[in-house]
Amino acid sequence: MRLYLSSYQLGSHPEVLSDLVRGDRRGWVILNALDGVDDEVRHREAERQIANLQALGLAAQELDLRKHDAGTLAAHLGDPEFLWVRGGNVFMLRAAMALSGMDEVIVNRLEEDAFVYAGFSAGACILGPTLSGLEECDSTTDCLATYGSVRFDGLNILDRPLVPHIQSPEHPESEALTRVASRYDRTNQPYWPLRDGQALVIHGSTTTLI
Repeated sequence: MRLYLSSYQLGSHPEVLSDLVRGDRRGWVILNALDGVDDEVRHREAERQIANLQALGLAAQELDLRKHDAGTLAAHLGDPEFLWVRGGNVFMLRAAMALSGMDEVIVNRLEEDAFVYAGFSAGACILGPTLSGLEECDSTTDCLATYGSVRFDGLNILDRPLVPHIQSPEHPESEALTRVASRYDRTNQPYWPLRDGQALVIHGSTTTLI
C-alpha cells in the first residue's frame, strides 16, 4: 500500500509523492469535496491541482464521481497510477464515494497496491475509521442538502483518524480542528495530527510523518 496524505496541498515534500508513483505516471484528480461550489470555481481549482501535479511530472485529469455509479466507474477509471483527492467538505466526499462505488474501489485497489492514494485535508481524513468530530469544521447540513444523507464512517484504511491543520494559524480551519484534536485527547482516542506542510506517508510496512 502506498499513501501520501498531506495536511494542505502537496505539503513540503511533494517529491516523496512523485517517487511513490510508478508506471506511466498518469492518474485522476477527485474534487468531490467541493460539490456544491460554483462551477467556475471548481473548474479553476481543477486546473490548479492538475498544474501542480504536472510540475511533479504527474499527468492527471479530473474524475467527477457525480457522473458515475458502480456500473460505470470501473470502466471509466481504467488503471491509474495514482489518485489525488482534494480537500473540502469530507462529508460531501464520503457521500460521492459511496454513491459512485469509489469507496470500494479504493479499498480493494490499495490492498492490491494497484495505485498511490494521495490527497490533502478531507482527501486524507476520509481514510480514517471514522469522520465523527469533523462536523466541527465541515457542514453536515450542506451534505444533507446535496446528497440527502450524511455518513460518518471513513474508509477504515488508516488505524486512527487524521486531523489536519493542527498548529497552522494561517489556515482558517486550524482553530476548529484543534478542538477536534482536543476532544480526541480527552477521550484517549489516538489520531494522526498534521501541521500544514506535513504529510503522513505509508509505503508497505513503513509509516513516516514528514
